[in-house]
Amino acid sequence: MSGIENPCLSLAIARLSAAGRENLAIWVLKAPYPGGMVHHDSTWSEYMTQSWLAWQEMFSPFSNHVPISAHHNQYPTTLPSENQNGATGPEISYSGRLMQGLGIDLWQWLFQGSIRNALERSQGIALGQNKPLRLRLELRAPDFIPLPWEIMQPMAGKQAISLSQQILFSRTTSDVDALEPPGSHQALNILLVLGEKVQKFNGSTTNLKLEKEAATLVNALQAGRAAQTSRNQSVPPVTCNVSKLIQPTPAELIKALETGAYNILFYAGHGESAPDGGLLFLRSDAKISGTELAQVLVRTQVTLAVFNACWSAKPDQVNSQTIPRSSLAEVLIHHGVPAVLGMRDSIADQEALSFIKAFAQALAERMPIDHAVAVARQHLLTLYKFNQPAWTLPILYMHPQFEGELIQPVGEGITELPTITSSWVESPPPTASLRSIGKTDQVWPIRGGVMRVGRLQSHNDLVIPEVCVSKQHAEIICRDAFTDQGSDPTYFLRDFSRNGTRILIDNGWKTVHHQEVKLRSGIQLKFGGPRGQIFEFIIDYPES
Repeated sequence: MSGIENPCLSLAIARLSAAGRENLAIWVLKAPYPGGMVHHDSTWSEYMTQSWLAWQEMFSPFSNHVPISAHHNQYPTTLPSENQNGATGPEISYSGRLMQGLGIDLWQWLFQGSIRNALERSQGIALGQNKPLRLRLELRAPDFIPLPWEIMQPMAGKQAISLSQQILFSRTTSDVDALEPPGSHQALNILLVLGEKVQKFNGSTTNLKLEKEAATLVNALQAGRAAQTSRNQSVPPVTCNVSKLIQPTPAELIKALETGAYNILFYAGHGESAPDGGLLFLRSDAKISGTELAQVLVRTQVTLAVFNACWSAKPDQVNSQTIPRSSLAEVLIHHGVPAVLGMRDSIADQEALSFIKAFAQALAERMPIDHAVAVARQHLLTLYKFNQPAWTLPILYMHPQFEGELIQPVGEGITELPTITSSWVESPPPTASLRSIGKTDQVWPIRGGVMRVGRLQSHNDLVIPEVCVSKQHAEIICRDAFTDQGSDPTYFLRDFSRNGTRILIDNGWKTVHHQEVKLRSGIQLKFGGPRGQIFEFIIDYPES
């Protein structure tokens, strides 16, 4: 993965406040091209509700059914078969057709009209850049949160969206606290917390083999390191450090996190949903709420929180109504944790161990978090098959400002531009600089005809530690510009960022986003948000 951000398409589903419950709008919140902020109005049909209820009856029979609207209790009379959708081979089972049918229904409902066009155009841009497309979905209508959007697929025979490595799918929310600048970890520093072993639920007792899970995680990290080394001897393996806490008190957990030594929290144990993000059972006499944990994780700059806890990504309900932002995953993201991986429903011990092993190996191979989740989900599908719910259970939430990288990919060096070109031999390039305007009066010279601007200390000449500034936000370069009279060295601004770069033109600020523009001396710039620091670009032309 490149440090320059991958193309991202971010969508939101919200109810139309002046219409009925079945009337919704689908918005494009972010697109990898200018003018992509479109929307499409849609209606949630009775068929969609019944398809969802039938899916729950098969794959989540012990959970409370969550109807989207009050329709008659009548399941769909027809379900797609492989033959009906043009695929060859024998018809799949009823459970397979339910899984496939709802996946196709969700895809066709979401990607209509202008939203489908936005997806196709974004995929084309990602393909042209030889990068995966990040697709993020925000669910502002609370009763749409329990739906398994991860199973969406365009048609029979096509891969579900969350299994793809060309479209990296995650959920998100724009109702978040700002993302803190990332820590300086260059390793996977994991705090593995083993919670309460036994929890009674509906009169039954479940035992999680937590010690085995801890050993499996450590072995998986070591296996991922060995696999990476064997594939590429020139790439140093990632360092993986794992510390364990077995049934700690909340105070012991907080004390361990406040050392600042960890960028990953793995929790293995039991939990339950509640309005404040649910409860994690650390031990029989000690629990911690999602809100309490979120504050500690943000303060200690933990990048990724993983929960092998039943319902850690499932929102709470009151009178069959979903409570907004009540799941543990949503609460943590809302408070500013960069990435949270939880479970949509209860997961069997062996399924959880299989997923964690594959996920940990992918992280040890330096994959971004959303890519690693797709790889681990594919592993679950291979083991437990398409018509079983195991691969649908992990739910990934990512902060809208987070690009998914725990550790900088190896080999992501900085490509230096030549200090001279053929046209500069007789006439050296003009020197240039950026000067801050406002309280401080600093000057940053542009050396060798190139300046990189961004939040990441190790990659940039001008470091701006603001949350609206991307890790590698933009660069200013000097190169030949060809005219009818020949070529002259000219400075250009290239923007790679999430929020764009603002340029003052004709007494108004214009946003440059994923574009290249020519710079003239005296022009003013802002990197990131509209309230960012103002810089003046200055060219010192050599005397003739």
